[in-house]
Amino acid sequence: MPQFILFCRDKPDSLPLRQATRPAHLDYIAGNMAAILLAGPMLDDKGDPAGSMLIIEATDQAAAQAFAANDPYALAGLFAEVSVTPYRIVTGSLATTK
Repeated sequence: MPQFILFCRDKPDSLPLRQATRPAHLDYIAGNMAAILLAGPMLDDKGDPAGSMLIIEATDQAAAQAFAANDPYALAGLFAEVSVTPYRIVTGSLATTK
């Protein structure tokens, strides 16, 4: 199945919104684990979350964009920017082909 990187950068000074929305975001992630290959927060210089990066599998670009748009963080307006980029893992522990 096609893979995509979701690169989501938080708006400035939005840590309180991220923290308030985190339980709903984690529920969303847990409900979609079959599609998620890798996920986690990007950190600022202080070590605080400042964005999210996920590698997911989706049927196509539109499905990957819908996945990103339906994340509770996105619905809450946390992100200043979101990019959804086609990707292919070719090596490493997550690689399915060599």
